[in-house]
Amino acid sequence: MPYKTILVHVDESERSNFRVRVAAEIAKADEAHLTGTAVTGVSRFIYQDGNISANDPNLSIHLSYLRERAEKAVASFNQQAQALGVNSYESVIANDEAGGGVGLQARYSDLVVIGQTNRDEPSPSVLPDFPEYLIMNSGRPVLIVPYVGDITSVARRPLIAWDASRESTRAITDAIPLLRRAELVHVAIFNPKAVPDSHGEQPGADIALYLARHGIKVEVGVHKTSTDIGNALLSLSHDQDNDLLVMGAYGHSRFREMIMGGVTRTILQSMTLPVLMSH
Repeated sequence: MPYKTILVHVDESERSNFRVRVAAEIAKADEAHLTGTAVTGVSRFIYQDGNISANDPNLSIHLSYLRERAEKAVASFNQQAQALGVNSYESVIANDEAGGGVGLQARYSDLVVIGQTNRDEPSPSVLPDFPEYLIMNSGRPVLIVPYVGDITSVARRPLIAWDASRESTRAITDAIPLLRRAELVHVAIFNPKAVPDSHGEQPGADIALYLARHGIKVEVGVHKTSTDIGNALLSLSHDQDNDLLVMGAYGHSRFREMIMGGVTRTILQSMTLPVLMSH
């Protein structure tokens, strides 16, 4: 089943237009509706509770500044979506911080496109753990676009990180609309002997057959590494010229803090290609 609703987070960051282009290309390929969402950065609960004082001029100026930023972001999105030939699109401004505003709308989308956290470009409306929060709480696949690099294609030659877990199973299923358009999908299995009961006698054979039944051209590679698997995946993706990494995300939340697994954390910090994660 193709994606029918794609949500992209837009803001005034340098890579926002790049994210929109990635999301627009996917939307056009699937004839999907594209929603560009900007956030003000002010919690919706403050608005709901009426805790904003109209008599505070400094607060009013700050709120106007945040609103103007969001309005510029959606105006740029609308112009870009039209120029890129997206048939069905809309823009939304959410009075919330990014995790709450985008996370709420994600529940009505098939795919969410966001940017990797760039700590050299902080935002008043986006907390540093925005990708982690969205992955863990949205219930949707999240496509994260790195903040560096000129990416000319997405999902032409995807790389799947397969460890036979629930999380990686979910990620592969969520990525099928992208994988079906790929020229070749590489399934990478690292150190399968560490969990022999999960992979069986021929690691990767079952998941390759599953993908082939969806009309996906696939090859399986079994790899050994003594380094951490996150960096091994990034190295492999570079060597193979992959343009998408599909993987399960591991972690849990403790209040607002996101406690991510080692591989997930490495990829989120050091990604060099778009990464689709599901939890």
